[in-house]
Amino acid sequence: MLKFRDWTEWIYTAVLKALGDTNYANFCNCGKTIERRLQELGAKQFYATGYADDGVGLEVVVDPWIEGLWKAIKGALSKMASDKADLLKGEAGKSPKGTPNLSIPHVQLNLLRITDHQNCDSIKASAETVSKCATAASSSAPATQTAVSDLRPAFPAGSSVLASQSRGTASVSTSAPKTQTGNAGVPQVSLAASLTCSLPPLSESPLNVPALPPAYLDVSLQEVDSVEQIVGLLNKETLHAAPISRAVQLTRGDSVKVAVLLELDMSAHPMVTYHPGDSFDVFCPNKATEVEDMLHRLGLQDQRNHQVHISLLKDTKKKGAQVPSYMSKNISLLYLLTRCLEIRSVPKKAFVRALVEHTGDCVQKRRLQELCSRQGSADYNLYVRDSGLSVLELLAAFPSCSPPLSLLIEHLPKLQPRPYSAASSCLRHPGKLHFVFNVVEFPACSGRPAGRLGLCTGWLFDLINPVLVFPENDESSSSPALPKIHVSLRPNCSFRPPADPSAPFIMVGPGTGVAPFIGFLQQREQERKEKPEAIFGETWLFFGCRHRDGDYLFREELEGFVSSGTLSQLKVCFSRDEQEEEEEATTSAAARPRYVQHNLLLNSRHVTDILLKHNGYFYVCGDAKNMAKDVNNTLMEMIQTELQVDQLDAMKTLAGLREEKRYLQDIWG
Repeated sequence: MLKFRDWTEWIYTAVLKALGDTNYANFCNCGKTIERRLQELGAKQFYATGYADDGVGLEVVVDPWIEGLWKAIKGALSKMASDKADLLKGEAGKSPKGTPNLSIPHVQLNLLRITDHQNCDSIKASAETVSKCATAASSSAPATQTAVSDLRPAFPAGSSVLASQSRGTASVSTSAPKTQTGNAGVPQVSLAASLTCSLPPLSESPLNVPALPPAYLDVSLQEVDSVEQIVGLLNKETLHAAPISRAVQLTRGDSVKVAVLLELDMSAHPMVTYHPGDSFDVFCPNKATEVEDMLHRLGLQDQRNHQVHISLLKDTKKKGAQVPSYMSKNISLLYLLTRCLEIRSVPKKAFVRALVEHTGDCVQKRRLQELCSRQGSADYNLYVRDSGLSVLELLAAFPSCSPPLSLLIEHLPKLQPRPYSAASSCLRHPGKLHFVFNVVEFPACSGRPAGRLGLCTGWLFDLINPVLVFPENDESSSSPALPKIHVSLRPNCSFRPPADPSAPFIMVGPGTGVAPFIGFLQQREQERKEKPEAIFGETWLFFGCRHRDGDYLFREELEGFVSSGTLSQLKVCFSRDEQEEEEEATTSAAARPRYVQHNLLLNSRHVTDILLKHNGYFYVCGDAKNMAKDVNNTLMEMIQTELQVDQLDAMKTLAGLREEKRYLQDIWG
């Protein structure tokens, strides 16, 4: 935060970098809370907040955020100085002549380097180390050398500043392989860049490669007599094996997404009770074929049943190094790769950097250096992060890379269970648990020759295929043995219907985000039947999807809730339908709602009255990246309009609703 003082007041200007991990709930919640509070106090944001995600690599956001920060700070300081100068000119007549005006600040921004006041001999020494393969090939091919570590501020590629940094720096900027030329002197380069191939200027640029992460685990495999002793067991106290009693495909026709409703039989676990709004974890294994591919890739296919021993290296330089807590002492290599490590995880830059040391081919080594370098950030984002490339897919693209097992254990995250919202009420379906999921699809891309399904949703879809009921059929064609899955309850003490049944509430849940609200409404319908004399508040649901005929999930049940009076208002919209219902034919195309936030705006007065005059509740479930953000902005706009207040006051009102637990979200990235 920059703080600037004038004659009569303090002016605060804020800049914030938030750190988090999308694998956990409340992503960057601390940073968002601080940001919200600063704005409530009147702070003016001069640079956009960065939300760094350790789930995909902090550097993806941190590096470009820092590069733009210096210009933003200088611009903010210059503006503050200019505003101050203008203010003081107006007051010049009030000051005695000859009195020096010391209030006009002098704006100067100096970027300090770690080499300015510290001894970096050890870093310089490491920077002098170059690639062995480049040295071996220096007599016959252009050398491929990279900087081991670069602690300098980032400069535009090709600038004279970057070229002149070789004096007194912490690293050495080295040359890339030069482009070969043909007989006519025309450079011969690839026509298109890809995961394994780059184009100029990147392919010819010196690189700032991050420091090598220190190794810290010692891993060995030991043959044992009894395999059964070390296959590894899931925690039976918290996990419950539940058979799938019913599977129904909810989407129809040529819908872009396939949505499936699963019903689990929980009758064998009477102590497991859940409430509408609760969620639960599904524990899925890594795909068997991918585990087999990884064993072959590591050259350990003949040691799959060996026991894994993991300990800390005695001479490790990693601070706070620990053996992963989820690694049992009595597991086999097969169990480790099947149940412990997320081999589908997107490789972070630190892992890519570590792979460089285990790559034999010089061209492949250079490309991995590019992907983990500052200059190659755009390529890393395009070909690795945004494509959702897995570790196994990356290794397949670089066949000369042979990492040890210890490297995978050090860098790959734990295989996390996948959470799903309960889409039912125990009052309506005793002994049953419903949930809904979209079958996630990853399309083919550079590094992935063929598309693949998401890990958990693909696994579930394969399990239920024999018993899957399609919308056109009432029953499945066969009745094979029902598969079981392991689940664990995740109670949610806040995302639940109001304790007071007379309190009105509004639900926003497009797509599969409607799932928990089915449980809300099933519960409300049963309560209305059991307590006909009780007073129940209004209930509104805003639902949206692509097509009315293909993606309208739970259509019959939702319309039934309206008919019974359980649901007061059902507002639906369809983003891809070209024509609306006949009753909406007179509505102009510009005013026709396409997304849930558009329907919220059309009902602005009613929504704000429920929230602000009748102490109602507002629930949002679904996509965090776009939908939840758009709904939040729309809600703030509605409050501004209906209350005739500015943005800051509207933000304070929303913050108050959050603090009172009347604005609740169940969202995912």
